[in-house]
Amino acid sequence: MSILSLEQVRGFVTVAEEGNFRRAAERLQMTQPPLSRQIQKLERDIGVELFDRTQRQVQLTPAGEVFLTEARRLLAMASAAPGTARLVAAGGAGTVRIGFTAASGFGFLGRFLNHIEAGLDRVEVVLREMVSSDQFENLRSGSLDLALARPPFDRTEFDSRVVHSEGLMLAVPQQHTLAADGPIAIEELGGETLLVYAPGPARYFADLVSGILAAVPYTATHELTQVHTMLALVAAGRGLALVPETSTHLHPDGVRFRPLDGVEESVVLHAVWRRECANPALHRVIELLDSLPPAP
Repeated sequence: MSILSLEQVRGFVTVAEEGNFRRAAERLQMTQPPLSRQIQKLERDIGVELFDRTQRQVQLTPAGEVFLTEARRLLAMASAAPGTARLVAAGGAGTVRIGFTAASGFGFLGRFLNHIEAGLDRVEVVLREMVSSDQFENLRSGSLDLALARPPFDRTEFDSRVVHSEGLMLAVPQQHTLAADGPIAIEELGGETLLVYAPGPARYFADLVSGILAAVPYTATHELTQVHTMLALVAAGRGLALVPETSTHLHPDGVRFRPLDGVEESVVLHAVWRRECANPALHRVIELLDSLPPAP
């Protein structure tokens, strides 16, 4: 099958708009015979008649009416293509695939997406929710451009920036004896049952919490990876849990939150990307991190 040329398509659209080969040729600054041959070749290439030539004025056939819509769309795309290509090369358009942890969606992700939309409205963002370790694997394979993830990660392979930091809270079943107001000391958790983080997929939280509770004799149960699952089990009375402060935004029924007294460790979120990533839109998105408004 022959490949249609833009010259053929432009000639067809002009004839359709003028309803006359002579006027179309004048508009295209050419003579009529080459234009007629051009349209005839176009009809042979696509295998249908586009014009009804039995009338005094050239009229479109039903197939021609349909083809006119597509032809105009093709010409518009061809006209816009150079500008779009320049915009993509400059990072002003394109696609950025962002991975994120469930917990990052509570306090940072929405604010970041709004900032991207305001600054780069031609950049499409594709989101994928996954634990940090899976995000790093997807960065390596090229399936992700940017990860919103927790350490540790290979700093020789990836570049990063801290984008969010917050404290930990104790999530307590509403009917529990510790479900009071005000800060609570870590020592008060001695003898309690705590929901814990899975050391593999949730390594960051597992290491952080185990370090904080190192001197506390508690009972560990239900190794989990997602904060919202942990809160659901707290509400069910399955144990207490240390969770990021922004998880309080979920307002789960049956759960009370208490600040931790004397705990200085923070939960840190990084934006992480491959050092050699060549996606221009990604670099523009990274630049926006510097102007991200603070959390309200």
